[in-house]
Amino acid sequence: MWFPQGERCCGALHAHNGDLEAAERLRDYNSRVYASGQFDALVIDSAGCGSHLKDFYPDLKGRVKDLSEWLAEIGLPQPKRDVKLKVTYQDACHLAHAQRIRKQPRELIRALPGVQLVEMRHPDICCGAAGLYSTLEPQMSARILDEKMDDLTSTGAELVVTANPGCQMQLAAGLRARGSQIRVEHVSELLVRAY
Repeated sequence: MWFPQGERCCGALHAHNGDLEAAERLRDYNSRVYASGQFDALVIDSAGCGSHLKDFYPDLKGRVKDLSEWLAEIGLPQPKRDVKLKVTYQDACHLAHAQRIRKQPRELIRALPGVQLVEMRHPDICCGAAGLYSTLEPQMSARILDEKMDDLTSTGAELVVTANPGCQMQLAAGLRARGSQIRVEHVSELLVRAY
């Protein structure tokens, strides 16, 4: 395992905001950092960053893997602990739509003893975070989030799991605004509970 020293932001948010020059500078810098090491996979725990790295970093072609994609490929040992939770999963747009990764996170969740996965009616509809969208279009983002909260809370889940930090923050803000006790975690945090 190798942890790249000096790695910077991948530039996804810069590109989303139309600042392609900054995104290219970050890509060029990070590409030099990545070239200094040897690795088979660059494992990413942010769907937005992973999507950007897959599309915008040609030197990494085929080696960028979302955490759930990678874990599904290598397989996990038997979990050590039961996790007695009712869980729902929110597809991160950059994972489900851009990378076409939908089943792997769910397979990881279903493999955890004691976890009951309950699907929302529309798990693959955006939560309203959408990169910089929640900052640039806060009113529309809030309306999208409100609909997502209705969908999410109708499941009766105790925990909502997602694969992108932007989605995680957006969902947590929506649940706090409603006074909900439902927690939000990244899929990796749920895995830590079982291992």
